[in-house]
Amino acid sequence: MLRFKNLGSGSAGNATLIEATCGLQVSRLLVDCGLSVRELNRRLLAADLTLEDVDAVFITHEHADHIGHAKSFALRTGKPVWMSRGTALASQFFDWGLSPSQCHIARDSQVFELGCLQITPFTVPHDAREPLQLRCTDGSHHMGVLTDLGHGSAHVVQALQRCHALLLECNHDRELLANSTYPPFLKKRIAGPQGHLSNEESAELAKALVHPQLNLIVAAHLSERNNRPELAQDILAQATGCAAADIPVADPLNGTPWHSVH
Repeated sequence: MLRFKNLGSGSAGNATLIEATCGLQVSRLLVDCGLSVRELNRRLLAADLTLEDVDAVFITHEHADHIGHAKSFALRTGKPVWMSRGTALASQFFDWGLSPSQCHIARDSQVFELGCLQITPFTVPHDAREPLQLRCTDGSHHMGVLTDLGHGSAHVVQALQRCHALLLECNHDRELLANSTYPPFLKKRIAGPQGHLSNEESAELAKALVHPQLNLIVAAHLSERNNRPELAQDILAQATGCAAADIPVADPLNGTPWHSVH
């Protein structure tokens, strides 16, 4: 069985828990650690879990809202941490003071295993040193994590073919961003090909990934200033042929409930 729970999604901090169960074994991967250890523990406790129930952490890239508290988490728990070599160099990962057994380098399209979970990282276009996003499976069902990228490249589309669920960035509405008080350089960065997906770009990507067994798309990483949940829901629903109410939205403070992948 495969399921996931977003613990928080947005500029204030990102973290998603992915869980696979096979027989009596349960494996849990924390994707990103942008929440303080105290806050992460609080949100895990709300799901009847603790820090110790997390088996490993995967960091997608070195931006603070994704990696900001990974060092503290790893030092406190002793759990292994995965990231690309580029992210490791950008974050001075090898100087964190972790044990060698905690430090792992992930590579594009190179599968690694965590108990019941198989994880396939893939590169994405984003303004970080070597950003990776993920495809995860329990062997039967597949989900994609895609929360920070500037456009849906051919490599991204290929990496996420035939997933049953997607956690998909819907960062901004183009009109709201254009009319925002953000300075011009920041607008250009966000809307650029190495920035973040607009609702329209997310819908185009979702449409490219639709197949009969894609049962769930969760909208994530919404800008609090430059997007609204109903805008993301409406455009994703139009692209995929479902109702807007069928598109859950990850909340910055509360994340999402558990979602089963089937």
